[in-house]
Amino acid sequence: MNQLIDYIEMKIPAKPEYVGIVRLTLSGIASRMGYSYDEIEDLKIATSEACTNAVQHAYNSKEGTGEVVIGYGLYGDRLEVMISDNGQSFNFEQKKEELGPYTAASSVDQLQEGGLGLYLMETLMDEVRVHVNFGVTVFMTKYLDGECEMDHDTTIKKSEVN
Repeated sequence: MNQLIDYIEMKIPAKPEYVGIVRLTLSGIASRMGYSYDEIEDLKIATSEACTNAVQHAYNSKEGTGEVVIGYGLYGDRLEVMISDNGQSFNFEQKKEELGPYTAASSVDQLQEGGLGLYLMETLMDEVRVHVNFGVTVFMTKYLDGECEMDHDTTIKKSEVN
């Protein structure tokens, strides 16, 4: 099931009004693959957050000066979504540390402005990787059965981890 079945790529101007097109495309792809309504909503929220981050931060708020590339890798057991820009990079691990961990016990007062998108992406998706060379590229994976491979010998369900 590790073989890529189809790959779909689209480019949008780095403008907020185009993020909805990405959501609609993703919804159609995920529905066709057999994801549940809740899983599709999770995919849409996480992908919207990544696209919005690219639109807001990559090009120093110079709206429309760049583009965002969105790729959808369709596999038999998962959907991989890639969001990439050629704008400003940032230190992902440092940003996560600055924002601190969010837990169910965290009050609304403890949430810092900005950075919630990273938390949402990691919470809603099975895997999230961020590469920061020549811009920012976010890779997010959602497994059809909620499975994520930890290594070559062990496969566990995300629900068993929590």
